[in-house]
Amino acid sequence: MEKKDVDELRGKVPCAAVLERAGFKVDLKESTRKAVKYRRGDGEIVIVIHDGRGWFDPLSEAKGDVFSLAEHLGADGFADALKRVAELVGFRPTLPVWKRPARDRPAGTFAGRWDRRLKLRPGSPAWRYLADARAIPDHIIQETVDQDRLREGPYSSMWAAHTDEAGIVVGWEERGPEWRGFSSGGTKLLFRFGAPRPGRVCVMEAAIDAMSLAAIEGLRHGTAYVSTGGGWSPATEAAIRARAARPGMQLVAATDSNLQGDVFGDRIRAIAVETGAAYDRLRPNSEDWNDELRAVLQRAR
Repeated sequence: MEKKDVDELRGKVPCAAVLERAGFKVDLKESTRKAVKYRRGDGEIVIVIHDGRGWFDPLSEAKGDVFSLAEHLGADGFADALKRVAELVGFRPTLPVWKRPARDRPAGTFAGRWDRRLKLRPGSPAWRYLADARAIPDHIIQETVDQDRLREGPYSSMWAAHTDEAGIVVGWEERGPEWRGFSSGGTKLLFRFGAPRPGRVCVMEAAIDAMSLAAIEGLRHGTAYVSTGGGWSPATEAAIRARAARPGMQLVAATDSNLQGDVFGDRIRAIAVETGAAYDRLRPNSEDWNDELRAVLQRAR
């Protein structure tokens, strides 16, 4: 099959069609418009992203497009995956029915959702997730809690606050054993942790990576560890630019060791050049800083 035919087939068959044919059902309660969670039985989970063209398994490292999904679900190689996907051309999966969000919600309602959530405490579900599944040291978790950056989410997940320059919570990253996402209705800006008046700002793609690098560096003096939440909006760029413009600032691109990380790194370097900030690139030996932290701890044993 020609590459153009493969690309055309990829555009005709959404991941939802493969999942529904395989017996998966939408978990509407834990889905958003941008990340739809599918379940099969008690243990299998696939989350569909990129308007139905991409997917990932939150319980493993598996991810990709509709063809890799077919292989993930049992196709015997790429040729068999092509055949299975081709058989689904014209099949219309059942899509979630989203309720239209209420407009003009009273000011403070969104921040109230954050305030109503409990702070993490030793032994709480989110604390155990960070300490056990993510290997974040207790003292780093406690410092992040003390800076009021974390809340208990549902199903053992943690919420990591994104704030504006005034410290107002405008959104939060959601990470847990079976879920990753961003607050519905929230704004991706920056998760901010570390020194309140830093001379060095390390920019990462996830709050867990920010806490991981802080652990590796021992909460380096004068350093703020920030996360874009995996996105790059004009508001995020403006927030990074505002930090970089401060006198004597060093901007560090501590993004992942992959193509997206390099793209973000180039954007951060461009901001440093334009604002006159010093620039550095920190690249984990593993793909991301949480994997790097776990590798460091493993070598120390």
